[in-house]
Amino acid sequence: MIELGNYNNLRIERATSVGLFLSDREGTEILLPSKYVPQDYEMEGDLEVFCYLDHMERPIATTLKPHIKRNGFAFLKVATLDRIGAFLDWGLEKHLFVPFAHQKDRMQEGESYVVHCTMDEKSGRLIGSSRLNRFLTMADTPDLEPRQKVALLVSRSTDLGWEVIVDQKYKGLVFHDQVFQEIRIGQSLTGYVKEVRADNKLDISLQPLGADALEPHAALIVDALKASGGFLDLHDKSDPEDIKQRLGLSKKAFKRAVGTLYKNRVIRLDAEGIHLN
Repeated sequence: MIELGNYNNLRIERATSVGLFLSDREGTEILLPSKYVPQDYEMEGDLEVFCYLDHMERPIATTLKPHIKRNGFAFLKVATLDRIGAFLDWGLEKHLFVPFAHQKDRMQEGESYVVHCTMDEKSGRLIGSSRLNRFLTMADTPDLEPRQKVALLVSRSTDLGWEVIVDQKYKGLVFHDQVFQEIRIGQSLTGYVKEVRADNKLDISLQPLGADALEPHAALIVDALKASGGFLDLHDKSDPEDIKQRLGLSKKAFKRAVGTLYKNRVIRLDAEGIHLN
């Protein structure tokens, strides 16, 4: 079965003046227009294509790579607006339609938004939605454990912190006091599961946790020492905000990393700060 809104590995059946006709294992055919046909292909060979509906609402294949696929999330820019909704640039000729009913806040032309791509049950076509909570899994998270590395997409800022979409599936939160770098909506980041709470909500850290955090933080300090000529005027009495601004670390992480470097005789300490050996 050909799945619209996703990549399909299809068999090349025949070449025509308008392109290649591809088929799935059940014999359903779809056209790959000539402009998307690769230079090198083999008849009866397989080809990976993205399938969706064209401007005439006909199933069509393309070798272009869209910025989002069905059931996924991405940060997309509004290309145009009209009386029925917004049309977002998702990397294909036909823009992704977002009806007004699926806009959490009224979209503006030229602005970008985090959206979900879904199949509209009534029309059978792919649409976007900025009403993200409808599509985030909250019921169960058996495949996520504390300290696990995850992919993040920043979705919005709240009073508590930054809401993030975790592994294109779950809703997580990075608390403001755990952020030691510049963050913006739509940014893709690597994070770590800090806690899976009893209500299955996820607390996320942008830094490795536990023993995993020591090596990268220590290496960061060594790099900073090298860049500054072998000395940093930071120590255990330094203001936490100063450490955060200069190194992007919490004071606790800074002290642990310094302890590791000192133990391994990479640095020496005095009342003025840290020296690279």
